[in-house]
Amino acid sequence: MDGSDLPAFPASASSVPPPSGGGGADGAEGPARGREGCEALAGAIASTLGAVMREFDTRAEGVDRSQDELSTSLDRLAGELDKLLEDAPLPFIMQHAAKISAMRRRVSALNLILKSIQRRIDNMDRMLFAGVPTDYKRKK
Repeated sequence: MDGSDLPAFPASASSVPPPSGGGGADGAEGPARGREGCEALAGAIASTLGAVMREFDTRAEGVDRSQDELSTSLDRLAGELDKLLEDAPLPFIMQHAAKISAMRRRVSALNLILKSIQRRIDNMDRMLFAGVPTDYKRKK
């Protein structure tokens, strides 16, 4: 061990760069660079989340359309079933009518829940991209 295999350390603490990362005489470059980095990171996150939110919105609209179609079909089937029950009130048909009516109620309830969730997500999306109003901040 002659000292050539030891790591080299700075001779004085003055050669260590300041913690702010500033290279200027007054250290003003450091916060500006940090702000630029934060803005770049925020932009990257916003673009990524924006793409995810657009895809989610597209899929949510598809679900909403299919729920509306299902609800319309169930309403049509319930009407046809009512006509059928008037013509032939058999116990077998009555059982199936009750099942279809129960299914219709469940689908309608699920549709209302999905629409409520979509409204809440739309509100969150609006708050995120438009900024939170100052009145909302004061209430919290």
